[in-house]
Amino acid sequence: MNMDFNLFMNDVVQQARKEIVSAGYTELKTAEDVKETLAKKGTTLVMVNSVCGCAGGIARPAAAHSLHYDKRPDHLVTVFAGQDKEATAEARSFFTGYPPSSPSFALLKDGEIITMVERHDIEGHEPMAVVQKLQQSFEEHCEEI
Repeated sequence: MNMDFNLFMNDVVQQARKEIVSAGYTELKTAEDVKETLAKKGTTLVMVNSVCGCAGGIARPAAAHSLHYDKRPDHLVTVFAGQDKEATAEARSFFTGYPPSSPSFALLKDGEIITMVERHDIEGHEPMAVVQKLQQSFEEHCEEI
């Protein structure tokens, strides 16, 4: 069986992108997009997307389901680790005190990191546990919509 790995990965990446955008997140594909977006006032949830099967398959559904809550961030954005490298590096420069982690979630307020849900908080956990972590952060730091 002949399989083109790059073609396969392109399909996986496109599906992962589609899932998170369909959930209501805006893709940031350049470092300039990240700088501009994270300079905005209010709370911003950054989902660092990844094709990692284990954690990514938990993080993307959690990203979508966490939004079914009375309090939510003002801005929902995503960067894609391993794909949009400059955008991801720029986003991570805002995550002071946290090592690179993907997939992950960073909650910022006025461009300053408040908290992270890192890969170790995602991988091996049930999606609802990740949803609850995110919603707990929303409860503490976000306004009711």
